[in-house]
Amino acid sequence: MTTTAPQQKECPPGIEMLLDVPVSLSVELGSCQMSLRDVLQLTVGSVVQLDKIADAPVDLYVNQKLIARGEVVVVEEKFGIKISEVLGSPQ
Repeated sequence: MTTTAPQQKECPPGIEMLLDVPVSLSVELGSCQMSLRDVLQLTVGSVVQLDKIADAPVDLYVNQKLIARGEVVVVEEKFGIKISEVLGSPQ
């Protein structure tokens, strides 16, 4: 999936050498706690109920650090995320 950036920001001097360093992105739809007994009973077709409501924003992590929130979208038959909030940045 390709990403689109609506606007490019100026980078601080000297940071260019870090721009190609790979990072791990992950998206969390929600979470839950289950006993190991319940986990071992999961089968194909089992449904695991998460702690978020269906239209709640999903969390975007970079190297396990929460950096943004957004909504799930479908782009060319693949899931994507539309960023609605970048944490720590002014609105």
